[in-house]
Amino acid sequence: MAIGNSRESLVKNEDGHSTHRGKYDGALEILRYNAHYYAGSLLALLAVATLLWLHWLPRLIQATLLGMAGLVVFWSLSSLVVSHYVYDRAAVTQWRWLPKTLLHPPRRWLNIHAGLDQSTEILTRLFPQTEHVVLDIYDSQEMTEPSIARARRMSSSQHSDVACRLDALPLPDRDRDTIFLLFAAHEIRNPARRVAFFQQVERVLTTSGQVLLVEHLRDWKNFVAFGPGCLHFHSRREWLRIIRAAGFRLDQEGCVTPFVRRFLMSKTRG
Repeated sequence: MAIGNSRESLVKNEDGHSTHRGKYDGALEILRYNAHYYAGSLLALLAVATLLWLHWLPRLIQATLLGMAGLVVFWSLSSLVVSHYVYDRAAVTQWRWLPKTLLHPPRRWLNIHAGLDQSTEILTRLFPQTEHVVLDIYDSQEMTEPSIARARRMSSSQHSDVACRLDALPLPDRDRDTIFLLFAAHEIRNPARRVAFFQQVERVLTTSGQVLLVEHLRDWKNFVAFGPGCLHFHSRREWLRIIRAAGFRLDQEGCVTPFVRRFLMSKTRG
């Protein structure tokens, strides 16, 4: 699936039918799922423009409002540009880079998402003739971000995923040799609940298994790209704390892009 000069990427569904993924689909999905943010930003800009046009406010306040409006414009545009780079140009969520990062090819894998599954279809093509389970840990009481609720309404999974509690994964101990956490675990907002979830992940992982965590980070790069929106992500220090607290060892860590980081971990005990 080419990116760059090609207008579209050809994607095949599990049933063999082909669908076309447009050149800007990744950025457009971000725009649709976060429509409340962009609509609010537009209304704020219109309000500031009206106040400046009327000249009702002192010059210092006008200058402050103009500076704030500039930040809103910058972050609105930069978030879409970076989303286009990450999801369309670099094609991070096409996951072609993923197999070579693993310690070993998966045989019995688990994919966990938080209400929006955009990876299972591709994972089944990357790892054919393997056994897999898909779990949905979405909880509207804990995951209150409007964008994820909107994304769930606008998307439909073609896979038979199982809804479950994040602190009670419905799988036996040591059941899966590979577990994928792809842009999902950050939706767990409570720190203690994040640890409880990762302890469940550790429980269902085989002794020699592997877990791949992929996330944006709360760092200066994502702050420049997404502004205050980067506070929805967690810091590298927080992910390392959770990994240790849940009984994992970090085997590999690296950048997928400057804005996305991957953590590959395994058990510290049998």
